[in-house]
Amino acid sequence: MKENYSIVLEKTLKEIAASGARPRLLLHSCCGPCSSYVLEYLAPYFDITVFYYNPNISPETEFRFRAEEQRRLLAEMSLPVPVSFLLGEYEPELFYTMAKGYETEPEGGERCFSCYRLRLARTAKAAAEGGFDYFTTTLSISPHKNAQVLNEIGRELAEEYGAAYLFSDFKKKNGYRRSCQLSQEYGLYRQDYCGCVYSRQEAEARKARALSKGEEEKHL
Repeated sequence: MKENYSIVLEKTLKEIAASGARPRLLLHSCCGPCSSYVLEYLAPYFDITVFYYNPNISPETEFRFRAEEQRRLLAEMSLPVPVSFLLGEYEPELFYTMAKGYETEPEGGERCFSCYRLRLARTAKAAAEGGFDYFTTTLSISPHKNAQVLNEIGRELAEEYGAAYLFSDFKKKNGYRRSCQLSQEYGLYRQDYCGCVYSRQEAEARKARALSKGEEEKHL
């Protein structure tokens, strides 16, 4: 049976609010647009450090540009408290080693699940080493990301590394829609592919099919 992780998160936030504490949260972010709503939602409860660790992103120029957009958002966004930024290393070789044998998997399959684990494991390790109270990821805000799998991976890594995982499904409660609104408000770059070379190839193929269909319809 599927767990409603949005309800789980709301319960956790109520407990934190009642305690009067402000736990430290290491928030893995895939990009500025996805982090926008998550920051707006969680900043009243946590002292947040955004951890930008995405070895899947290709090419490196794309990785660097998305990182700078994340920095810019943190500098410009109106939040109740300042948010820190931690830039992870760009390690594409780890992604390609992980993806070996899954190159032809469609987006949203086992390659993506392994990519979730790669990025979350590094986040969990950094959270444990940095003494954070919680770690989590912005990834669940995407309609294309499997929140059930993400949270199960988070649960496993919390046990392995000893840092608590903040269960969540940020696409709920119109989270994805709000992230689009905030992206427009701050003029954020919204990429048309998840990040890896395989998702970029799929995006290019979709555009080519749409263009071809459009040309065919013109001649009908």
